[in-house]
Amino acid sequence: MHPRFEHIRDWIFDLDNCLYPASTGLFSLIDERMGAYIQRLLDCTPEEARRVQKSHFHEHGTTLAGLMKEHNVDPHHFLENVHDIALDQVQCDKRLARLLPMLPGRRFVFTNGDAPYARRVLDRIGIGDHFDELHDIHASSYRPKPDPRGYALLCERFGIEPAHALLADDMAQNLAPAKALGMTTIWVDNGSERGNHNYDEKIVDERITDLGEWLESILGVENG
Repeated sequence: MHPRFEHIRDWIFDLDNCLYPASTGLFSLIDERMGAYIQRLLDCTPEEARRVQKSHFHEHGTTLAGLMKEHNVDPHHFLENVHDIALDQVQCDKRLARLLPMLPGRRFVFTNGDAPYARRVLDRIGIGDHFDELHDIHASSYRPKPDPRGYALLCERFGIEPAHALLADDMAQNLAPAKALGMTTIWVDNGSERGNHNYDEKIVDERITDLGEWLESILGVENG
């Protein structure tokens, strides 16, 4: 283990566009279903649904948060609907499956999605058995990242000491609450929509483009 990370006991990873490449395009399928959901909900045109969807995403952190606040949408119904997608585009990642178990301590997934969807994706990648716990939007009381409340609930739920924890996320702004708590932060800069929004070098300990390559480098193992 690289000396810089020897103090880490809890490794926390975002899911979408972090544990698999943003180029996979999986989130675009979810995006389409969100638009269709809003179109049915508001009985509006696709163009208006798109405007509402992105407005909520930009103003509330997630489309769901905005829909819950402004349209009283049931989160379970929404998430079950928009996550009902094929996962054919997600590839098995043998490198991650080999590297994750080498990390000392516990491993977590911290996602703005829900647990059933997250488990499907993790199993598709081939890493579902390599995480100790999963903290989803329901466990965060529907306070999506970067709302600090979700981070606090994560730490309380699993007894995580932020000074000995690390968060890797593809959205730079999601690192701010983690850094404020004292966590080590890793920005997975791989082309996510608005991934660099509210970027501040003070909240990013390390900027990487490929999670597998970074794990190899800190663990001191060769590719293969």
